[in-house]
Amino acid sequence: MNGALVTLAAANAAFVGSHFAMSHPLRAPMVQALGEKGFSLAYTAVSFATLAGVYFAFIAAPPADLPGAGEIGWIAATLITWPAMILLAGSLIGNPAMPTPQAEAQARSAPRGVFKVTRHPMMWGIGLWAISHLVLFWSTRTMITAVAIGILALVGARFQDGKKKVLMGDAWAEWESRTTYWPRLGRLPMVGAVPLVAGTVLWLVAQGLHLWQAGIPAGVFRWLG
Repeated sequence: MNGALVTLAAANAAFVGSHFAMSHPLRAPMVQALGEKGFSLAYTAVSFATLAGVYFAFIAAPPADLPGAGEIGWIAATLITWPAMILLAGSLIGNPAMPTPQAEAQARSAPRGVFKVTRHPMMWGIGLWAISHLVLFWSTRTMITAVAIGILALVGARFQDGKKKVLMGDAWAEWESRTTYWPRLGRLPMVGAVPLVAGTVLWLVAQGLHLWQAGIPAGVFRWLG
């Protein structure tokens, strides 16, 4: 494998591995040693440092070295990213997985919005984004990074269930009984106007940024031009 791609794979492994380690086996000893605020600062610093490593390794790796999936791939990626952005936008409203004082009350209430689709809308939004890039089969560097981000999101969601059971007990058990890990995309029309509109706007903005940042027309801009 090209040396730059090996570096990229190592950078992605460091990014994903450090997240899993600090979120699970290392969290308790780090909090004990650094305190909650110290742990948050260390977590943020390591996350940004490893993410920067991924970014610089990505831009150093060869672009567009795979044949691509053609128009079928672009259509599939465009369709996949729309529910991804709806889930991501809606995940910021009433999410009991967030570290907020309302988390327990939210977990004991009936699922609303995107939580009718999955209890992990943010993770599935990111996971679907990763899948959309895999189906394009555009470059090895994209494949490596998308696999890593997909693992971080979707395996991380499973790990989060286990951690929340310990932290929230019966409240999270109730939430699990009312929701599902696997997304039920047929319920998207039921999530409400705010996630649908905000997610669609985010979907279009992301496509515009893709053209501006990467120089590659993506989504609807691929055909409007």
